[in-house]
Amino acid sequence: MGLRELKEMAEDRAKEKERRKREKERKKRRYYKHGQVKLKHSKRGLVSSALAFTSAFLMILIFSVSYISRGDVNIFIGLTGLGVLVMSAAGVERGVKGFKEREKNYASCKAGIAGNAVLLLIFTATFIRGFF
Repeated sequence: MGLRELKEMAEDRAKEKERRKREKERKKRRYYKHGQVKLKHSKRGLVSSALAFTSAFLMILIFSVSYISRGDVNIFIGLTGLGVLVMSAAGVERGVKGFKEREKNYASCKAGIAGNAVLLLIFTATFIRGFF
């Protein structure tokens, strides 16, 4: 190998390195919109939203079973209701803690807190109504 061939190989490597760098920058820019980074959802917010969805599903299921049996349900339905009440409270707590994650999209936190708070109020009202 001559000096000329080594020089050409080094130039080719430099061009390839520059091309890869430009490609990487172009891929990175795809995630930007108007100069801002596309944010991921908060993990705790997603958990909070999942708990709200699960609680809502179980609430509908519990109320349906109670309606079909005309209010004559066993202790299992009541315990499930208490479990859903605890799940809703945990969902509100997870949603609030999700706001502490930095540089995240907090939409899932807000939705989880709102959904769990509404379910928490519904179940609390249902249990208070059951005592009277």
